[in-house]
Amino acid sequence: MTVQSASPMAAPGRGKAARGWVKRLLLLRESPIGMVGAFLVLFWIVVAILAPVLSPYDPNVNDYDLSTAPPAAAPEGGTAAPAEQATPAPADQGTTAPADSGTSSAGAETSNPGYGTAPVDEGTGSGQPYLGPSAKHWFGVDNSQRDLLSRLIWGSRTVLTVAPVAVLFAYIVGCVMGLLAGYYRGWVDTLLMRVADIILSFPVIVLYIIIIAKFGPSVANIIVAVTFIAAPQIARIVRGLTLELREKDYVAAAKMRGEPAWYIMVVEILPNARGPLIVDACLRMGYTTIAIGVLGFLGLGLPPPDPDWGGMVKETYAYLSSDPHMALIPCAAISSLVVGFNLLADGLREISLRD
Repeated sequence: MTVQSASPMAAPGRGKAARGWVKRLLLLRESPIGMVGAFLVLFWIVVAILAPVLSPYDPNVNDYDLSTAPPAAAPEGGTAAPAEQATPAPADQGTTAPADSGTSSAGAETSNPGYGTAPVDEGTGSGQPYLGPSAKHWFGVDNSQRDLLSRLIWGSRTVLTVAPVAVLFAYIVGCVMGLLAGYYRGWVDTLLMRVADIILSFPVIVLYIIIIAKFGPSVANIIVAVTFIAAPQIARIVRGLTLELREKDYVAAAKMRGEPAWYIMVVEILPNARGPLIVDACLRMGYTTIAIGVLGFLGLGLPPPDPDWGGMVKETYAYLSSDPHMALIPCAAISSLVVGFNLLADGLREISLRD
């Protein structure tokens, strides 16, 4: 009798799952909207990963060359001060003129902690004319003479690091709440959903301000705030899907096999709810990107001088009339990333409807 050696075979479950995901990704090519969204998101992911290579300057360093600066705007009835007169005064020349004197000398400068220094225009107290787009600075510089392109590139790394981590934690908490409420129902469902209703009853922006203002602006506190606010919303979605899926035959078969409740929820119910949850996750990434930008604009984002798209808008929106590019460029970056996530969600939804 000859013994036949068993040929090595891959686990059928994992192989089928992997092939299923590949097919779904390939189907994305049939959705023009999904392809545009995937391109926008992938573009910013590549920019964030290659930030040290793509950034031409240090995003937090004052790179403004006073020797090539245009002359300061002169007050009415006066003459413009030459650019070479805008050199900073030595530290040991005594005291500076009081702030309420109404005038500033050509050599005076205003301090901007963490952002370098900006020369003050003679007579008007406004900043030195800011450098617009040029061969050296493609997007120009901001009000603290830092390269806008460099800060925009490093700001993408901030958004694409904080937003996915915050959404992941929100989904972990929300899925646990939703699975427990939908599977056990009864008093567990009532308790968890009433807690979710209380949180959802508050305006989102008010909750963000309260949490960040209480604990201080930082990456960890932004993640906590997003998790606290988004988890109840996710819990209600997961609960609705669980109530529907718990009546399926494969769940009944798992109960007859004697599988524990946690196994049924994690292995039988949650994977079969992945379609709507993936679409919601893409949309929620866009919402979180907007939230991070709003917090940065309100001064509750990352502490300075770290580049933050919302913080860049806050620092420069006062110059919309004279130098609109400083605020519009980070606004365009936020909009493009949010649109990318929304279009990607639409494409994934089309794929899920075809299955």
